[in-house]
Amino acid sequence: MERKKIIYQLDTPYSAVSWPDVTLEDQETILELLCALLAPLGQYRSTHTQLSKGKRDRKRKRKASGAEPKDQPPPPIPELRSYIDVGLAAVTRSLEETASRGQEVKSNLEDELVNGESPAPPYSAIFVARSGQPNALNSHLPQMVAVASKSHPTQTPIRLVGLSKSCGDRLSESLGIPRISCIGIREEAPGSKALVEFTRRHVPAVEIQWLDQARRAEHLGTNINAIKTSVGSKREKPCTA
Repeated sequence: MERKKIIYQLDTPYSAVSWPDVTLEDQETILELLCALLAPLGQYRSTHTQLSKGKRDRKRKRKASGAEPKDQPPPPIPELRSYIDVGLAAVTRSLEETASRGQEVKSNLEDELVNGESPAPPYSAIFVARSGQPNALNSHLPQMVAVASKSHPTQTPIRLVGLSKSCGDRLSESLGIPRISCIGIREEAPGSKALVEFTRRHVPAVEIQWLDQARRAEHLGTNINAIKTSVGSKREKPCTA
């Protein structure tokens, strides 16, 4: 007869934070608008940025620089560059700063006015190429986006867009970078109005219910999950003479 056994698992009483649902059709439209926005940066990089080929190439250029006339200085980098962060590490670090600034805004306001420094504008939207990327690398983003948005309640919540289809190649080509996993676009970025407005209409804000529950300071018991599982038959020990 098959034996049964109950296994107990402890779980947090707070609900998990999930990614916003975005239809494939809306993802395609967002991707087209995003690539069109990034295209000028990719063109500038391919035209005016020379990739390094190592120490030997730099030595050869130094020797030839005395005989050849200097090239004209490149035009200024497009203004959009200062409103965009590329890479998961850069976006995560900026979200941490946004959340901490929201908690310290009153104490730092006088210092910012005295020093004449103003913090960088918050993100309006963050785009993540989730296809082919382990969940462990970006699973923290929904929670961080929700906390950063709630730290500034007077501002429009940051939108988090997970692009499920393979789009890394298109984004890399648009921006002129070999690999892209995450892009953050800040408020008032030049030329981003159409992209941001469409994203806000079709992508819901990240909801974090457990944060509201925690603020009520009410006791919540630990969730205990009881799972029934079958246990194999006990092995008989061989008889020894």
